Amino acid sequence: MRPIMASMWAGQLDTRKNVQMFAVIKSGGKQYKVAKDDVIRVEKLDAEEGATVNLNEVLMVGDDKSQTVGAPLVDGAAVSATVLEQMRDRKIIVFKKQRRQNYRRRNGHRQHMTVLRIDDILTGGKKKAAAKKKAAPKKEAAPAEDAPAAESEKE
Repeated sequence: MRPIMASMWAGQLDTRKNVQMFAVIKSGGKQYKVAKDDVIRVEKLDAEEGATVNLNEVLMVGDDKSQTVGAPLVDGAAVSATVLEQMRDRKIIVFKKQRRQNYRRRNGHRQHMTVLRIDDILTGGKKKAAAKKKAAPKKEAAPAEDAPAAESEKE
């Protein structure tokens, strides 16, 4: 088997061409090396599908020429990502046994996960502008406020 095939079977083949910038982020006690447009699964984050989240715990930022390592975090660096899905991971079987004691316990566990797509790697304190929501036109609230006051005066 050729070396490239061996790495492909091991899941180590990098299909991204000409990676410009990468970051090492920390989420849920684990570290992830990410680049723009990567899709990663992290432990559950409190965000709805389609929402944009900022991951501020950036341990390292770099490209193919230079790297910046934080101590412990890189100042002003952040990673912007979009929540694609909230899901549960595959089931893990927890099996406990004490030999010669007729003691066996079998439990299952499914971890909650969040699937993220990396949108941008921000450095130098730049903040990505949040998507502006269109404000709903205000209905004439002033007359509605006066009505309860008029009722209290009548009493």
